[in-house]
Amino acid sequence: MTKRCSLPIALTIAGSDSGGGAGIQADLKTFAALDVHGTSAITCLTAQNPRGVTGVQAASAKMVLQQMEAVFAGLPPAACKTGMLYSTEIIRVVTSFFGHGKRPPLIVDPVMVATSGAALLKPSAVRIVCDELLPLATLVTPNLDETELLLGVKICDEEALRSAAREVVRRFGCAALVKGGHLKGTREAVDIFYDGKTELLLSAPFVRGVSTHGTGCTYAAAIAAYLARGERLPAAVQHAKEFITQAIAGSRRIGHHFALDWFHA
Repeated sequence: MTKRCSLPIALTIAGSDSGGGAGIQADLKTFAALDVHGTSAITCLTAQNPRGVTGVQAASAKMVLQQMEAVFAGLPPAACKTGMLYSTEIIRVVTSFFGHGKRPPLIVDPVMVATSGAALLKPSAVRIVCDELLPLATLVTPNLDETELLLGVKICDEEALRSAAREVVRRFGCAALVKGGHLKGTREAVDIFYDGKTELLLSAPFVRGVSTHGTGCTYAAAIAAYLARGERLPAAVQHAKEFITQAIAGSRRIGHHFALDWFHA
């Protein structure tokens, strides 16, 4: 009789991207690429492609809760991540669920604005993310724009990026991975990780000639996958940086756009 190895399980709580490049679709491909069984709780349907978002329809908060309960009851995840949560009601359901009992590590990708500029988080929900969700997180992974919204500061250089990561830890009590890929005047995509003790400067050369979509989702999902596989947080972040860098470098053309190469390994 063949002995079957067991796969670790991860959960993504996020929106669906009809274009397949971001959101739930990107997360599940990332989990699969890293040999992790992916489960999901879908928060929103979006009508979108790499050019932009043309429609958003949120799931009911009750349905989001039922999805999380079903996953935890039958396929308990070793790590979780959130992406597009969209509304106050959905965020409150997630925070209530993760605020009770022993829960696995939670990676929060504070999805606020799409690459195309479309709003993916209602303005009224930003405060609840700060006050209720981030204190429950193991790690938050904001990009430059999201960091400025969360902290109310302007980030212009690498030193400000480092200060922002420390301020996130001080203010919200979770580790921070502040992503500086949109920082102007730099030759490399620089991210700063800080958890209150360990600080990492993660850098990789910019990949020229491709327009990326879903990188933030994929990066956070990779961190969750590595955590589900038993890695400690600093190592999971470092390996996820390598994963997303290679996925961008290997981007493939789809129609008139590009898709990340999730299965480069």
